[in-house]
Amino acid sequence: MINISWLQTFCKLVDVGHFTQTSEALYMTQSGVSQHIKKLEQQLDTALLIRSGKSFTLTEAGITLHHQGKILLHSMTELESTIKEDEPHTGTVKISSPGSLGLKLYPHLLSIQQQHPELSIDYSFAPNSDIERRITARKIDIGLITERSKHQDIISEKIALEPLVLITSSEVKTINWRVLRKLGFINHPDGAHHAQLLLSKNFAEFEHIEQFRHSGFSNQVSLILEPVSRGLGFTVLPIHATRAFNNQANINVHKLGHSVSEPLYLCRNRYSFETKRIRFIKSVISNFIEDF
Repeated sequence: MINISWLQTFCKLVDVGHFTQTSEALYMTQSGVSQHIKKLEQQLDTALLIRSGKSFTLTEAGITLHHQGKILLHSMTELESTIKEDEPHTGTVKISSPGSLGLKLYPHLLSIQQQHPELSIDYSFAPNSDIERRITARKIDIGLITERSKHQDIISEKIALEPLVLITSSEVKTINWRVLRKLGFINHPDGAHHAQLLLSKNFAEFEHIEQFRHSGFSNQVSLILEPVSRGLGFTVLPIHATRAFNNQANINVHKLGHSVSEPLYLCRNRYSFETKRIRFIKSVISNFIEDF
């Protein structure tokens, strides 16, 4: 790999055209400039300059190195400038979360974006497993999941607890095991996980979700409760997804004997550089979650 310091000296010498002026511009001795050129020629195993007294001309290799070296040094300067200009309110932050949380969080983040027009929020809704894959592949900056990740490349920070609730149509006034078996289950991407958490704590008969008739499925969080509201089955969701449903009059959130809350973890890739804007959005999310 070409030594950047030697390359900088070489390009400066070619631009200035004089060893003494180059040494003054770089705050080096003239012999130091000569040493950099000599070491660069030795590293590349080719002559770069044809010296003639105090002047010089470039070899073909020298012409090529000067042209390509200037491009490389310019790119490095731009990269350094970009990193140094890392601002908390500028750039894109990619986030993914379950829909229940996103229904409340995404509008809040849009309000933050309105306050900082140079900030861009890319938000996607996905189940836990997809979010983990996106984090490890570095396709998103921040992931919010409801199970602590066991992946070695993911850092998980517990930031909240969200209650899970059992929902039926408003026509169902009381709930028991027989009623649940008759209704059937409206599933969703995290349905089995949510049902396991809540139903196992409240019904001795519960073993797994397959004990219920499959009555439907939706991967759109805003539509999961639509078949429930029409009496087509029951489901289990985080409370915020339930409150976001437009037709509250047609659903019934049942109070069970044992309340169960689902933890919420803020996750990121262990090896990804955390910019100021990512740290800013993380603090916005944490503060918002505290006020749930």
